[in-house]
Amino acid sequence: MGQASTRDRIVIAAARLLQRQGYVGTAIKQIAKEAEATLGSVYHFFPGGKEAVAVAAIKYSDQEFATILRHALESEEDPGAAVEACAGQLAEGLRESGWTDGCPVTAAALETLGTDSEIQQACADALHGWEQIVTDKLLRSGFQVRDARELATAIISALEGAEVTAQVNRSEESLRVTGRQLARLIDSYGLSRS
Repeated sequence: MGQASTRDRIVIAAARLLQRQGYVGTAIKQIAKEAEATLGSVYHFFPGGKEAVAVAAIKYSDQEFATILRHALESEEDPGAAVEACAGQLAEGLRESGWTDGCPVTAAALETLGTDSEIQQACADALHGWEQIVTDKLLRSGFQVRDARELATAIISALEGAEVTAQVNRSEESLRVTGRQLARLIDSYGLSRS
């Protein structure tokens, strides 16, 4: 195992811990233990300490969710059905994790609000990136640019909120309902497509 794999293990362990217990609740020693790495190696790869590890973990989680989002959106040609499919995948993933594996980006973002930190910037970048993926799908489906952008913002905001609600209630319902309602919203634009 080379250095890259040790770094990757640290990032993935940090992403999982952020997902389950948030930024504040995650200690750098715990990240090292979970990654089967020494504390020294964590600081070797991340001289900036916990915040630097968290930023790398958020970027990793960002890409991980972007991949899920792209696959879900490509699974259905119809954009409404595609967004509903995405909500369904999120619901299943949450249920399978015992309601613990929510969105690490949201968790970290909420805990660092009001700070001008790299963590906040990484979270903002993630959300914007996901919105762009949805925007692109809507544009390919014939939506006008402004409608696509606004809908994408609403879709990502709704899915993120529904995911938190699903965790709190330990139920898929909020994600399933949100997916269905977003599909109806998207379908209601039928007449405004070019």
